[in-house]
Amino acid sequence: MNKQEFLTYSGLQVQTLDLWLEQRWLIPEETSVGIQFSDIDVARARLIYDLKSDLGANDEGIDVILHLMDQIHGLRHALAQLQKDIQERSP
Repeated sequence: MNKQEFLTYSGLQVQTLDLWLEQRWLIPEETSVGIQFSDIDVARARLIYDLKSDLGANDEGIDVILHLMDQIHGLRHALAQLQKDIQERSP
């Protein structure tokens, strides 16, 4: 989805999105037609919004939370790949 569609789905204001892109809290795919957002980006934006508004997390806290979540996601992916590799090697 393009930037305008993303703003509609996420409910963010342009200024907020620009700030979050600058802070690299959201990293959309860059294509030949411009940046493209995914459903995962919408979910991440909603999470960031909830962390800030409902839980009162500050910017430094958001940085830490997102970094930890990205690490967990990476570890889950690595574990799934390891399980697949083990299954393929088993007789």
